[in-house]
Amino acid sequence: MAHWVRYSRAGVTGFGTLDGDTISVHSGNMFNGAQPTGERIALSEVALLAPTEPTKILALWNNFHALAAKLNSPVPQDPLYLLKAGSSLTTPGATVKRPGSYDGKIVYEGELGIIIGKTATAISEDEAGDHIFGYTCVNDITAADIINKDATFAQWVRAKSFDGFGPFGPVVATGVEPSSLVVRTVLNGQERQNYPISDMIFSARQLVSRISHDMTLNPGDLICCGTSIGVGTMKEPSNAVDIVIEGIGTLSNTFVQ
Repeated sequence: MAHWVRYSRAGVTGFGTLDGDTISVHSGNMFNGAQPTGERIALSEVALLAPTEPTKILALWNNFHALAAKLNSPVPQDPLYLLKAGSSLTTPGATVKRPGSYDGKIVYEGELGIIIGKTATAISEDEAGDHIFGYTCVNDITAADIINKDATFAQWVRAKSFDGFGPFGPVVATGVEPSSLVVRTVLNGQERQNYPISDMIFSARQLVSRISHDMTLNPGDLICCGTSIGVGTMKEPSNAVDIVIEGIGTLSNTFVQ
């Protein structure tokens, strides 16, 4: 298992593996043949960036049995997903601000994220594991009142694509078995979500395979696996949100009104 990070130090971007509070600097390509340079730097000396630079961010809807049952939604025959704008991405630790154009409910959604490591086009489920680089933590922030504001058109992309609404990281964990993971969301010190990835309707490998038949997936692309029970509104003037997945890490961000 390795925990990969991207960082900025003195205006220069780099990447490497995180071991405790130390980064082992690597050169080359994170997804193909990365080599340690021998340099080690303290985590305190850098600013962490989003761990990859995805060409697209896909977000699943209705991908957990428990939430589908609660909402009385039928289990879908195919993965239901949308695309989030690349400009919604932000860094671990960043402060996310309420959009000036929207005064409605804004919710957190703690999720597992899949990071693609190898170009995938129309691959089988058996092949999908070879195309997954690793897994990360996601907060799929959503301006919930926008989704059904217009009765003629569900505005999923707009609701999820405001600047800052796509934090993920702080690491990409490789060598992880996703079905053993549990996602926890902690809002202002209180646990609000705690659900197993084993409850997913479409597994990580199924998602990668199915989506690859719709569009080519590129190294660094992010698939947000969807969320389960416990989504809620961030109501305080300042909200501390932690997405915790043991074996990966903790994604911490602040949302301010």
